[in-house]
Amino acid sequence: MTLPPTPSQTVGPFYGYALPFPGGGDLATGGITVHGQVFDGAGAPVPDALLEFWQADAAGSLRGAPGSLRRDPVTGAVIGRHGVDFTGFGRVSTDADGHWLLRTVAPGNGYISVCVFARGLLHHLFTRIYLRPGPFPDSIERGGTLLAVPERAGVYRWDLWLQGEKETVFLEFG
Repeated sequence: MTLPPTPSQTVGPFYGYALPFPGGGDLATGGITVHGQVFDGAGAPVPDALLEFWQADAAGSLRGAPGSLRRDPVTGAVIGRHGVDFTGFGRVSTDADGHWLLRTVAPGNGYISVCVFARGLLHHLFTRIYLRPGPFPDSIERGGTLLAVPERAGVYRWDLWLQGEKETVFLEFG
């Protein structure tokens, strides 16, 4: 007897236990703040999404410094960043209202790369946050969904829509 394959599983909602770490959204101090909400296709906030960020430093370099996450020497638990080296990597989960927050430096290449994990997604999604108009190709339909909105000096808002009329542009690499 041949058994049929089991159905694919979606991710989460288990991120609160294993993947976020203290200070995960604090890439650098004294720079900029980028924040927003994650919404589903019906406009409801997604309370259990996980966002990973990669970015260039202020000079545009993508090298980043390895090993700046600290662990407790007794328990091995992640206790955050030491705050000196810029890694260019961050990971944050959304709160109960779908909000997230990132503190970092303005990337020299003009954008922050984002990877989205959320319930109902069989594969994670890739997109970008652009901090100023113009650096993304004009050929991208709905390119405005990639552009963060300046709220005041050094603070930007960028909401991510997983589906629907306001759906964020997602990128395919490969």
